[in-house]
Amino acid sequence: MKNMTLQVEGMSCQHCVNSIEGALAEIGATGKVHLDNNTVDVTYDESRITLERIKETIEEQGYDVL
Repeated sequence: MKNMTLQVEGMSCQHCVNSIEGALAEIGATGKVHLDNNTVDVTYDESRITLERIKETIEEQGYDVL
């Protein structure tokens, strides 16, 4: 399992948390959103999901991954 912290812009509320964490769960990754520092901790299986796919999933929810 790979652990990664991503800097994400545009998150401000519980809806943002639910949106991102839910979308990541749907593709098989675990996400933990931290609104206080605009980061998302992601845990995923590199043999099943690419980092690019994780970034795309977050961006599809309307947020910018830096």
